[in-house]
Amino acid sequence: MEKNKKLVIIGDSAFAEIAYECFTHDSEYEVVGFSVEEEHLEKSSLFGLPVIPFEEIESHFSVRDVEFYAALVYSQLNRLRTRLYSEAKEKGYRAASYISTRAFVWPNVELGEHCFIFEDNTIQPFVRIEKNVVLWSGNHVGHHSVIRENCFIASHAVISGFCDIGRNSFVGVNATLANNISIGEDNWIGLGVTISRTTEADTLFKGEQSEKAKIPARRFFKVKE
Repeated sequence: MEKNKKLVIIGDSAFAEIAYECFTHDSEYEVVGFSVEEEHLEKSSLFGLPVIPFEEIESHFSVRDVEFYAALVYSQLNRLRTRLYSEAKEKGYRAASYISTRAFVWPNVELGEHCFIFEDNTIQPFVRIEKNVVLWSGNHVGHHSVIRENCFIASHAVISGFCDIGRNSFVGVNATLANNISIGEDNWIGLGVTISRTTEADTLFKGEQSEKAKIPARRFFKVKE
């Protein structure tokens, strides 16, 4: 893929490293550096590229020539990613998105800026995804659903048709949402949770650890020492 755009990644965590791989090997962007707030700056380079204090980013990367992606996960119910996205926009930078070439996105899907869509996502017709949303690998987003701004959808969640996911919300691994429901803003839906009715704002649904069996695994499988 021809590299005709330049990108700085905000962050230096595991997500930033993954974003570097995705943008480098599956997009038109050339990553030219990383940026971290000065109080969290612990390294000067990553993948041979400079890591620049965010407070000084304009001195190193031109707002005319370089776009940005804030590669941060769901910390503080997505507030950290949202804040750095907003601050980079205020500095004059344009926000980039990544959509995996291995994702299935129906042509009439509406997609806001600064989104990151991993491989194996299925996004059906008439879906709207607002700005600053992350869809990790392997999710199903059913027809006519809306994912509002600043959400994070972890892997292999099923969002059925005509759902409305409130802003800032998190949907965990293997969660299931029934048809025709709304998720209030600032919801945390834990791993494996099933939601069948509309939820209120500022609600936490915990994923539960399975109860362990009384017999040890090695005895059950007759493992010989």
